Amino acid sequence: MTGAPLPYVDAAGIVHDRARADARIACLVPSITELVWALGLGLQLVARTGFCIHPRPQLDAVPKVGGTKDVNLRRLRELAPTHLIVNIDENEKPLVEAAARFVPHVIVTHPKSPEDNAGLYRLLGGIFARQAQAETLCAALDEAMASARLACAALPRERVLYLIWKDPWMSVSRDTYISRTLAAVGWDTVPAECAQRYPVVDLARVAAGADRVLLSTEPFSFGPAHVAQLQALAAGRPVTLIDGEMTSWYGPRAIEGFRYLAKLRPSLV
Repeated sequence: MTGAPLPYVDAAGIVHDRARADARIACLVPSITELVWALGLGLQLVARTGFCIHPRPQLDAVPKVGGTKDVNLRRLRELAPTHLIVNIDENEKPLVEAAARFVPHVIVTHPKSPEDNAGLYRLLGGIFARQAQAETLCAALDEAMASARLACAALPRERVLYLIWKDPWMSVSRDTYISRTLAAVGWDTVPAECAQRYPVVDLARVAAGADRVLLSTEPFSFGPAHVAQLQALAAGRPVTLIDGEMTSWYGPRAIEGFRYLAKLRPSLV
């Protein structure tokens, strides 16, 4: 029928209709909680995780229901959400299945590249009648990505070891959102091939095949003291701290991330 709302299909292939105006939203994904707010849905957010920290201080009044992997299902049920937003990488399947027994609508997300943010914006914008806000974010993302690519276009591509954990040392494979974000500005992660998406690495061996080591501020909180430590262990490669939110978060922070990378990468030449 002409003018009828289109169905919206999430990452699990679930078709969602337009939500009612009084929808109650719970989100178990920190970066997407920020997106919910950016779409103008903050007053409908009834539950979040303790890792959902942006935007501050607006989220202070939104109840926490645990972490991304250890949600208090009893508390979540008490808050009576009509819609629950989850992510394939961040929320474990048994948890999502348990929540689906009492939450009427579970929206599954799985951005695999920074370009996938546009689909994410439009999925949530469509379900919750925020199409205009979604399109504004899409335009900002396109501009930020284009500007970052332009800022780095004349720079030689570099191989980077991107560390997310220590004891043991862990990195990212090229089959990750983080790696694809870095590749957009000319940083190709090593190891180039590995079976795990977040592999444990032999630091000295893998660093020897890199041009640079990047220490992410999350999920492990690498800091200045670790830079000095790594410089002694990383085969003489330059070591740089990098804001992990700017490379791994979806939603509106992806826009900020490309603006950040557009300045960071040229500054290291």
